[in-house]
Amino acid sequence: MLLSLRIKNYALIESEEIEFGEGLNILTGETGAGKSIILGALSLALGEKANKESLRNEDEEALVEAIFSIDDEEMKKRLSEMDVECFDDEVILTRKVSSTRSKALINGESVPSQKLHAVGSMLLDIFGQHEHQSLLKKEKHMEIIDEFGGDDLFSVKEKVSDAFFKYQKLKDELDEAKSSSVNREKDLMYLNHEVEEITNANLKEGEDVELENEYRKMKNSQKIMESVSEAYGRTSDDGASGLIGYALSSMQKALLYDENLKDAYQVLSDADGLLNDFNRTLGDYISDANFDGEYFNEVETRLDLINNLKSKYGNTIEEILEALDEKSKEIEKIENFDGYLEKLKISLKETEEEYLKYASLLTKKREASRDKLLKEVRNSLKDLNFSNTEVEMPFGVSDTYRKNGLDTGELLVSLNLGEALRPLREVASGGELSRISLAIKTSVASKDETETLIFDEVDTGISGRTAQMVAQMMVHLGKNAQIICITHLPQIAVMADSHFVVEKEVIDGSTISFIKKLYNNDKVEELSRMLSGDSITETTRDNAREMIENAENYKMSV
Repeated sequence: MLLSLRIKNYALIESEEIEFGEGLNILTGETGAGKSIILGALSLALGEKANKESLRNEDEEALVEAIFSIDDEEMKKRLSEMDVECFDDEVILTRKVSSTRSKALINGESVPSQKLHAVGSMLLDIFGQHEHQSLLKKEKHMEIIDEFGGDDLFSVKEKVSDAFFKYQKLKDELDEAKSSSVNREKDLMYLNHEVEEITNANLKEGEDVELENEYRKMKNSQKIMESVSEAYGRTSDDGASGLIGYALSSMQKALLYDENLKDAYQVLSDADGLLNDFNRTLGDYISDANFDGEYFNEVETRLDLINNLKSKYGNTIEEILEALDEKSKEIEKIENFDGYLEKLKISLKETEEEYLKYASLLTKKREASRDKLLKEVRNSLKDLNFSNTEVEMPFGVSDTYRKNGLDTGELLVSLNLGEALRPLREVASGGELSRISLAIKTSVASKDETETLIFDEVDTGISGRTAQMVAQMMVHLGKNAQIICITHLPQIAVMADSHFVVEKEVIDGSTISFIKKLYNNDKVEELSRMLSGDSITETTRDNAREMIENAENYKMSV
């Protein structure tokens, strides 16, 4: 729900913050006091187009910030899918407007205004004389029918969606197969050439590593021999080995006179043995060393072949062999193309039949949902002084398959006896649309995912019994959603769970709008003003108190 709305430097408002409550929130005030300004500011926070003309002071930035509380897990999931996370179960929508630019933010992070609008429309719906009246959108009407149908309808709708995407995938595969059939012969020839090229190479996993090591050794054989010969020369009889021999002879003489040198003599003797082994190994290596030019060319040629295949089919021998497997399967598919095509057509036909089966079932579910909903709406409209109003929603059939089924439809309304049914968007005025919206919303309130509903001027052209029924509908609707309603009628205002009044004053030659929440006597005074204008008497106040008492008793009974 909408927790608070902060407005700064917007139209007649210098700086105000409204903290809304659960249930029915009522805004009242004299005509021109600034009630519409509040909705205009809220619309701005929901992503509507910014207008620098609304700046109170052009040298300062206007700010509108709406804080929403989110406790519904499904709503959190939907927001998360839009990369919007709830912090402490709250989402903050902000709009900043200056004379040169506009900035939209969600939870303090800059976002496009379109995203702000998309998120805002999930959290709040405004019904009244404003641009984003969802009921005027034709696509919204089928959503209302689906919503009213509940989980049973949605489970079928999901099956339709699953079948549609399965059908579409197979259809795309079939279309691609048909378009590629023209080049089948050419493709087969090319694939056979590639398979033959890889197969003839007779590759073995890991052989490229072995060959590269062998090639590197042979290519650097001269450097290796120079280094080995150098090491041999320095450790042979003319080098370290000879010196250690002289040292051993000297140590042996010393050992005759002092046996304590025995351990040192043994260490030197071991070193002499190791060095002799080392020299024998190097000597054998040098003797056996024989550069085979023919073998070198074979290794080089083999490596060139493998590297050429890598450049075409993969970075490793393993990847080349995987490519061979894939190309062999592709050849098999082309060689058995007619069978593959027939199998694909059969699968597509079966999936199409599955889609049509679930789409037909969805239509039946929607028809039942529509009939039940429209029956309730008609009854509600009679209570709202639409005694001669007819409302229908005939279904049509889409000429293409869609993920949401084949049904098309739009609410048609006849407001007066004898008038033809016409689309709602072409018929209803602002006040009429608000009351029709109220009738529909009351019927689907228990299933509505929108957390906050705003009704602007639902009381246009009504009074007496009709006004009382509107008020009672508001109460019922407020049991399942947060309602914010602007009204001029005391019958509606008295039902408020939270009552706000909008007033304007002239201070230092400047007109400023203020918003304050009413309690006890202040509420009595505002209802008295709504009942009798400026001529407030004690009798009027008593009447207001009686209305408040009756309203409280009614709210406790529902």
